[in-house]
Amino acid sequence: MDRILLFVYGLLRVNEPDHYLLKDAKCVARLSWTTGKLYDSGMAYPLMIFDSSERVYGELYEVTKEQIIAIDLHARSQNKSIHPMRVKRDIQSDFGTFEAFVYNYDKSQMENFQKVSFGDWKCHRYLRKEKLFYFAYGSCMDTEEFRRKKVEHLFTDIKGRGIVEKLKLAYTHTTSDGGCADLIESDEQVEGKVYEINQKALKYLFLREGVYLKIYRPAFIEIHIEGVCYANVLTFLVVNKKPETAPSEYYAMEILRGAKSVVSAEYSKKLQDDLYKKFQMKVSF
Repeated sequence: MDRILLFVYGLLRVNEPDHYLLKDAKCVARLSWTTGKLYDSGMAYPLMIFDSSERVYGELYEVTKEQIIAIDLHARSQNKSIHPMRVKRDIQSDFGTFEAFVYNYDKSQMENFQKVSFGDWKCHRYLRKEKLFYFAYGSCMDTEEFRRKKVEHLFTDIKGRGIVEKLKLAYTHTTSDGGCADLIESDEQVEGKVYEINQKALKYLFLREGVYLKIYRPAFIEIHIEGVCYANVLTFLVVNKKPETAPSEYYAMEILRGAKSVVSAEYSKKLQDDLYKKFQMKVSF
């Protein structure tokens, strides 16, 4: 029997209320997307329509026939007047392109609904919080740029070392100065610095990460700090990922310098080793 793939973008996502319907389902890709737009139904769940000009972010799962039937019934029960269609679409991921089922709604029914920013339901839910945990894995682990921009007072509440499973650091955004850090899916893990930030710090990060220029996007991931799991922690991911490019020596130094005070000695060494293996770079910091 062919496997059944389902792309989820709302309450079925990990650490969301209806994720129990995907119990024991295999997660094929946690950082996946398809073309479309999201709208807020006003009833605490999103509605998706197809639109080739924008993206909807979510997760890709392999499900059983029994699960897809149960999810069909659940989707139809959410709103008596608006029913989704389950159709197949191409889903993009760090592992390639997959064809999967998606719950789609009629565009003509969206007139009275608010569009979801960044095509990400988790962003819609959590970015408005007064305080957020923020996982920095690149140059934002270093405080020098914070001091130079006179925002260091916004990044003083450090929660410690965060560990993210099933991801790795890669330099997938290219600038005139070289590559910039990103997270992509893998069998590895990433360590970084976790801050608790407020809305002023978030505004600064949006500008620094080029969010409104669609260079990086906000995303919410699961991390561990000293063995404790924290759901829906803010980070930033590259929007249009390219083949890895060597970072500038200064940018690499910022990452290594910032990491030294918080990550494990093993991970600090891995960062240095990766720079040499990939780009033949030896960086002093």
